[in-house]
Amino acid sequence: MGPGEHAAQVGHGPIDPGVDIGHVHLKVADLDRALAFYVGVLGFGLTARFGDQAAFVSAGGYHHHIGLNTWESKGGQPAPGGTTGLYHLAIRYPTRASLADAYRRLLDAGIPIQGASDHGVSEALYLADLDGNGVELYRDRPREQWPRTPEGELTMYTRPLDLQSLLGETSDLGEQLAAARPGADVA
Repeated sequence: MGPGEHAAQVGHGPIDPGVDIGHVHLKVADLDRALAFYVGVLGFGLTARFGDQAAFVSAGGYHHHIGLNTWESKGGQPAPGGTTGLYHLAIRYPTRASLADAYRRLLDAGIPIQGASDHGVSEALYLADLDGNGVELYRDRPREQWPRTPEGELTMYTRPLDLQSLLGETSDLGEQLAAARPGADVA
Protein backbone atom coordinates (compact mmCIF):
# COMPACT_ATOMS: atom_id res chain seq x y z
CA MET A 1 0.00 0.00 0.00
CA GLY A 2 1.41 3.40 -1.04
CA PRO A 3 1.43 6.46 1.25
CA GLY A 4 -1.55 8.06 -0.50
CA GLU A 5 -3.64 4.91 -0.17
CA HIS A 6 -2.88 4.70 3.55
CA ALA A 7 -3.63 8.40 4.09
CA ALA A 8 -7.05 7.98 2.50
CA GLN A 9 -7.90 5.28 5.06
CA VAL A 10 -6.78 7.16 8.20
CA GLY A 11 -9.96 9.26 8.45
CA HIS A 12 -9.29 11.91 11.11
CA GLY A 13 -12.45 13.86 10.35
CA PRO A 14 -12.95 17.15 8.54
CA ILE A 15 -10.43 19.95 8.47
CA ASP A 16 -11.10 23.10 10.51
CA PRO A 17 -13.49 25.24 8.39
CA GLY A 18 -11.36 28.31 9.07
CA VAL A 19 -8.44 26.90 7.05
CA ASP A 20 -7.81 28.64 3.73
CA ILE A 21 -5.11 28.89 1.10
CA GLY A 22 -2.74 31.63 2.21
CA HIS A 23 -0.70 32.07 -0.95
CA VAL A 24 0.58 30.41 -4.09
CA HIS A 25 4.22 30.54 -5.17
CA LEU A 26 4.89 30.35 -8.91
CA LYS A 27 8.05 29.53 -10.81
CA VAL A 28 8.52 32.11 -13.58
CA ALA A 29 11.08 32.56 -16.35
CA ASP A 30 11.41 36.36 -16.09
CA LEU A 31 10.58 38.19 -12.86
CA ASP A 32 10.09 41.62 -14.47
CA ARG A 33 7.69 40.14 -17.04
CA ALA A 34 5.72 38.36 -14.31
CA LEU A 35 5.52 41.58 -12.26
CA ALA A 36 4.32 43.47 -15.35
CA PHE A 37 1.35 41.07 -15.44
CA TYR A 38 0.49 40.64 -11.75
CA VAL A 39 1.22 44.25 -10.70
CA GLY A 40 0.92 46.19 -13.95
CA VAL A 41 -2.16 44.47 -15.41
CA LEU A 42 -4.02 42.85 -12.51
CA GLY A 43 -3.11 45.60 -10.02
CA PHE A 44 -1.61 43.63 -7.13
CA GLY A 45 0.79 45.60 -4.93
CA LEU A 46 4.47 44.69 -4.72
CA THR A 47 5.25 43.97 -1.07
CA ALA A 48 8.84 42.67 -1.36
CA ARG A 49 11.42 42.03 -4.03
CA PHE A 50 14.71 40.15 -3.86
CA GLY A 51 16.67 41.25 -6.93
CA ASP A 52 15.80 39.29 -10.05
CA GLN A 53 15.14 36.10 -8.08
CA ALA A 54 11.88 36.56 -6.17
CA ALA A 55 9.03 38.94 -5.47
CA PHE A 56 5.86 38.92 -3.39
CA VAL A 57 2.61 40.64 -4.34
CA SER A 58 -0.69 41.10 -2.54
CA ALA A 59 -4.04 42.83 -2.40
CA GLY A 60 -4.98 45.08 0.49
CA GLY A 61 -1.60 45.17 2.22
CA TYR A 62 -1.36 41.44 3.12
CA HIS A 63 2.27 40.24 3.21
CA HIS A 64 1.75 38.13 0.06
CA HIS A 65 -0.93 36.31 -1.84
CA ILE A 66 1.35 35.37 -4.73
CA GLY A 67 5.05 34.61 -4.65
CA LEU A 68 7.03 34.71 -7.90
CA ASN A 69 10.51 33.22 -8.24
CA THR A 70 13.16 32.30 -10.80
CA TRP A 71 15.15 29.98 -8.48
CA GLU A 72 14.67 26.91 -10.68
CA SER A 73 13.07 28.47 -13.74
CA LYS A 74 15.00 31.55 -14.94
CA GLY A 75 14.74 31.63 -18.74
CA GLY A 76 12.69 28.42 -18.65
CA GLN A 77 9.77 27.28 -20.74
CA PRO A 78 6.22 26.42 -19.60
CA ALA A 79 5.68 22.76 -18.69
CA PRO A 80 4.55 20.71 -21.68
CA GLY A 81 1.01 19.38 -21.84
CA GLY A 82 0.40 15.93 -20.39
CA THR A 83 2.45 16.55 -17.24
CA THR A 84 1.34 16.91 -13.65
CA GLY A 85 1.47 20.18 -11.76
CA LEU A 86 -0.64 23.22 -11.02
CA TYR A 87 -3.71 23.47 -13.28
CA HIS A 88 -4.45 27.07 -12.33
CA LEU A 89 -4.40 29.50 -9.46
CA ALA A 90 -7.73 31.13 -8.66
CA ILE A 91 -7.96 34.77 -7.62
CA ARG A 92 -11.27 35.60 -5.94
CA TYR A 93 -12.69 39.09 -6.34
CA PRO A 94 -15.12 40.44 -3.73
CA THR A 95 -17.75 41.79 -6.13
CA ARG A 96 -18.98 41.43 -9.69
CA ALA A 97 -17.82 45.02 -10.31
CA SER A 98 -14.27 44.21 -9.22
CA LEU A 99 -14.25 41.14 -11.51
CA ALA A 100 -15.45 43.40 -14.32
CA ASP A 101 -12.55 45.77 -13.56
CA ALA A 102 -10.13 42.83 -13.85
CA TYR A 103 -11.65 41.92 -17.23
CA ARG A 104 -11.33 45.54 -18.39
CA ARG A 105 -7.65 45.51 -17.35
CA LEU A 106 -7.07 42.34 -19.40
CA LEU A 107 -8.77 43.89 -22.44
CA ASP A 108 -6.77 47.12 -22.10
CA ALA A 109 -3.50 45.14 -21.88
CA GLY A 110 -4.40 42.88 -24.82
CA ILE A 111 -4.27 39.75 -22.64
CA PRO A 112 -6.57 37.13 -24.21
CA ILE A 113 -8.93 35.07 -22.10
CA GLN A 114 -9.26 31.35 -22.78
CA GLY A 115 -12.74 30.98 -21.35
CA ALA A 116 -15.53 32.68 -19.41
CA SER A 117 -18.00 30.61 -17.41
CA ASP A 118 -21.00 30.96 -15.15
CA HIS A 119 -20.86 28.08 -12.66
CA GLY A 120 -23.99 29.02 -10.74
CA VAL A 121 -21.98 29.47 -7.54
CA SER A 122 -19.47 31.74 -9.25
CA GLU A 123 -18.55 33.63 -12.41
CA ALA A 124 -15.07 33.04 -13.81
CA LEU A 125 -12.59 34.20 -16.43
CA TYR A 126 -9.83 31.79 -17.49
CA LEU A 127 -6.48 32.80 -18.97
CA ALA A 128 -2.76 32.11 -18.84
CA ASP A 129 -0.20 34.46 -17.34
CA LEU A 130 2.87 35.42 -19.36
CA ASP A 131 4.69 32.25 -18.21
CA GLY A 132 1.84 29.98 -19.27
CA ASN A 133 0.51 29.40 -15.74
CA GLY A 134 -3.26 28.92 -15.68
CA VAL A 135 -5.12 31.74 -13.93
CA GLU A 136 -8.79 31.89 -12.94
CA LEU A 137 -10.24 35.27 -11.98
CA TYR A 138 -13.62 34.79 -10.31
CA ARG A 139 -16.22 36.04 -7.90
CA ASP A 140 -18.48 33.91 -5.73
CA ARG A 141 -22.18 34.59 -5.67
CA PRO A 142 -23.67 34.94 -2.18
CA ARG A 143 -24.42 31.48 -0.73
CA GLU A 144 -28.15 32.14 -0.72
CA GLN A 145 -27.98 32.47 -4.53
CA TRP A 146 -26.16 29.17 -5.12
CA PRO A 147 -28.26 26.78 -7.24
CA ARG A 148 -29.71 23.82 -5.35
CA THR A 149 -31.84 20.82 -6.15
CA PRO A 150 -35.33 20.56 -4.60
CA GLU A 151 -33.65 18.39 -1.93
CA GLY A 152 -31.24 21.23 -1.08
CA GLU A 153 -28.09 19.71 -2.63
CA LEU A 154 -25.65 22.09 -4.30
CA THR A 155 -25.76 21.86 -8.09
CA MET A 156 -22.98 23.54 -10.05
CA TYR A 157 -22.90 23.88 -13.82
CA THR A 158 -20.84 25.45 -16.59
CA ARG A 159 -22.59 27.93 -18.86
CA PRO A 160 -21.18 30.78 -20.97
CA LEU A 161 -20.60 33.98 -19.01
CA ASP A 162 -22.21 37.07 -20.51
CA LEU A 163 -19.11 39.24 -20.89
CA GLN A 164 -21.02 42.31 -22.10
CA SER A 165 -23.17 42.19 -18.97
CA LEU A 166 -20.02 41.83 -16.89
CA LEU A 167 -18.42 44.88 -18.52
CA GLY A 168 -21.57 46.86 -17.66
CA GLU A 169 -20.53 46.51 -14.01
CA THR A 170 -17.37 48.62 -14.40
CA SER A 171 -19.24 51.89 -13.86
CA ASP A 172 -20.57 50.46 -10.58
CA LEU A 173 -16.99 49.94 -9.37
CA GLY A 174 -16.13 53.60 -9.92
CA GLU A 175 -19.15 54.61 -7.84
CA GLN A 176 -18.18 52.15 -5.07
CA LEU A 177 -14.60 53.47 -4.96
CA ALA A 178 -15.79 57.08 -4.87
CA ALA A 179 -18.15 56.27 -1.99
CA ALA A 180 -15.32 54.54 -0.10
CA ARG A 181 -12.99 57.52 -0.57
CA PRO A 182 -14.98 60.75 -0.29
CA GLY A 183 -13.40 63.56 -2.28
CA ALA A 184 -11.45 61.15 -4.49
CA ASP A 185 -11.77 61.65 -8.23
CA VAL A 186 -12.58 58.27 -9.78
CA ALA A 187 -12.61 58.03 -13.56
